[in-house]
Amino acid sequence: MAVHVLRQFVVGSFWASDNTCQICQAGYQCACIQRVGMGSAQAERLRVPLADGTLVATPEPPADDLIPSFLAASDVLGTGWFGAVAAEAGPGKTVAVVGDGAVGLLAVLAAKQLGAERIIAMSRHQSRQKLALEYGATDIVEERGEEGAARIKDLTDGLGAHSVVEAVGTQESFKQAIGSTRPGGHVGFVGVLHDVQLAGEELFWSHVHVHGGPAPVRRFLPRLMDPDLEPSDRSGQGLRP
Repeated sequence: MAVHVLRQFVVGSFWASDNTCQICQAGYQCACIQRVGMGSAQAERLRVPLADGTLVATPEPPADDLIPSFLAASDVLGTGWFGAVAAEAGPGKTVAVVGDGAVGLLAVLAAKQLGAERIIAMSRHQSRQKLALEYGATDIVEERGEEGAARIKDLTDGLGAHSVVEAVGTQESFKQAIGSTRPGGHVGFVGVLHDVQLAGEELFWSHVHVHGGPAPVRRFLPRLMDPDLEPSDRSGQGLRP
């Protein structure tokens, strides 16, 4: 029996999932009932649990210079994308991104890809501001905390942004994100939280939707790896919430 071996490139995420349970089918493979954490897995060779549900093959073997981009899809790009989706970034929306690390910058890119009309990157670092503008930011805000939230309000006729991505995870950044969001708007938080406490009454009166957590990267991998795919429903292969 002849066996033909084909070099194939596959991408997973920091959670292994079966991609068949009801939670996976709803698009939250990061909370799969059989999930296995893969966050510390960095090796030349790796055994992937639940591989059939976790890994997605590239349309064709990628060129060597594209491999870093596919690797980014497995973590920081997938996380930034989820932040933008959780914040309901989309056409006609103003999106603000709190945080200018890798996840924040890729949330800017995601907001642009999702059709946001205006994207405000909150950053104090010139090199990262430059990247944010290259990725689609239309405005840069350097202020932080209450001053940063006030600046967002100034730029949006006193209303605040429709969508805000929180990509830092501190008390100040979370409060700034909520303060930058208009009533009825959405905060997508993907920054790993560090002793963050939300004031219930403040959240109650804000009328702001808050959604986030560890990114279900597996939900977005098909689209991130092949942008020509058409968005589908909320199934395990779903490309949007």
